[in-house]
Amino acid sequence: MSSLLEISGLSKQFERDNTATVALRDFDLSIEEGTFVSILGRSGCGKSTMLNLLSGLTRPSSGTVHYQGSVLNGPNVDIGYLTQSDTLMPWRDVVRNVEMPLEIRGESKEKRREVAQALIAKVGLSGFENHYPRELSGGMRRRASLARMLAGAPKTLLMDEPFGALDAQLRNELQEELLRLWQGSGQTVVFVTHDIEEALLLGDRVVVLGQLGRILLDEPINIPRPRSVDETRIDPTFVALHKKLAAALKEGSTA
Repeated sequence: MSSLLEISGLSKQFERDNTATVALRDFDLSIEEGTFVSILGRSGCGKSTMLNLLSGLTRPSSGTVHYQGSVLNGPNVDIGYLTQSDTLMPWRDVVRNVEMPLEIRGESKEKRREVAQALIAKVGLSGFENHYPRELSGGMRRRASLARMLAGAPKTLLMDEPFGALDAQLRNELQEELLRLWQGSGQTVVFVTHDIEEALLLGDRVVVLGQLGRILLDEPINIPRPRSVDETRIDPTFVALHKKLAAALKEGSTA
């Protein structure tokens, strides 16, 4: 596989009232095209800062991000970003929210509607096309947000704890839904989480981060796909990897 993202010496500090706060320091990572990479770490380790830099929404204090061989200097239409917070437009119903990336791109109304309807069906929201975000449950809003991101047909998906605020059962359902949508798509996914089980269930590879984005462990996940949440949890490989990742996180918290 070819490298899609090359991250080299990436650092980010924020300044306020003449005080500099370092969020990420000398971060290096290579991500291959078509893979699903889980980024695992405790709160405050720089995971979200890293994703903001990979999306081009913020500029690094030092270091570079190369995407498809070129330096990333700003947002790229080939990179979709699903943040932790709900960013659906409250004045647009589901179908018009999902259409938004295509509208920005200048696609015809007919094309926008065709693509949006297909994606709404894919994420299990058929029948809710004309509902507004306030009329949807948290899980439904996450599904609508996922459909909107996919509408732009990005080659790379950045996802920042997208299911973290949901209850366990719904989180499991959306994890399996995401895997179903990703499998065979050829898309690259960088998925940030603080949950060991989620990282293992989803990823081809788990990168464990410590303070300021220090890489504690970079582990391939050799569990066959397709993966069922319930079956994978009792796989001996899953159990052994869970212990290994938990130990790395514990070590990182005391280092």
